[in-house]
Amino acid sequence: MSVVPVVFMGTADFAVTALDALIQDEHYEVLLVVTQPDRPAGRKMQLKASPVKELALKHDLEVFTPESINTPESIEKLRTCNAEIGVVVAYGQILKQEVIDSFHRGCVNIHGSLLPRWRGAAPIQRALMEGDAESGVSLQKIDLALDAGNLIGVRKVELSDDVDAVVLYDRLKHLGADLIRVDLMDYIRGNLSSEQQDASKVTIAKKLKKEDAEIDWSLSAREIFNRYRGMKIWPGSLTYRDGKMLKIHKMLISDKKGEAGQVIAVDKKSFTVACGEASLEILEIQPQNKPKMEVSAYLTGTDLKVGDKLG
Repeated sequence: MSVVPVVFMGTADFAVTALDALIQDEHYEVLLVVTQPDRPAGRKMQLKASPVKELALKHDLEVFTPESINTPESIEKLRTCNAEIGVVVAYGQILKQEVIDSFHRGCVNIHGSLLPRWRGAAPIQRALMEGDAESGVSLQKIDLALDAGNLIGVRKVELSDDVDAVVLYDRLKHLGADLIRVDLMDYIRGNLSSEQQDASKVTIAKKLKKEDAEIDWSLSAREIFNRYRGMKIWPGSLTYRDGKMLKIHKMLISDKKGEAGQVIAVDKKSFTVACGEASLEILEIQPQNKPKMEVSAYLTGTDLKVGDKLG
């Protein structure tokens, strides 16, 4: 098989790198790009195309934007493409079996975790929040059960303390593109087989909620720090001082000790808050209704002192 005809289904920025890998690889031909319809965005709530649609139009690819991919009309559209395989990355809709069966080899998906760990909506965030030593991306065959398909390939990345959700998101989308260039092609050519996931190792990555952002100072400094890393994109990390919200944009673990939630040190560039175990040095914050700033700037306009309570 010289050129593999594919249909790509994706919407979010995470999917753009994968689509670009298909476009740039001479072994693939993208017959159709399926993405979510334009949605209102920005302060003026004007209709905006998805990042995937923008890239597809830039390369003069046919774009299909159904409200539902599972209608008879949508399924017929896919079938008429006569594509070898469907590639799905951060699309935003769950596929029915009829959609999967529209392609000779079914559909594959890039998922942002080392499956079967962290199946579900927030795999990148949950790996960091739980303090995992490593994460990665998985190329899986799509099954009707969520993220339960056979694995074709994985790419791993170590999760050091300087890796937060922003950094990991960027690394994984590029590793996902590599899975498409190498492992997917090997699978299609018959040089690579798929393997069942180990059901005994399944964990679920629940969707994040806005309320998850509030810091519980009774947790250990390590637990709070890991949650901060995982929620860096959204919803962030916040606490309260005198009833007003204080978002925290940069923190480091400290070995100082004190009463949980209490400010135990203040210097020119930072302040330190005690946790259930150890403490956190706060370096960058955003007071309520104000822009993000370094703590040094914040301290020039406030009387924060040792003994003050947060939360």
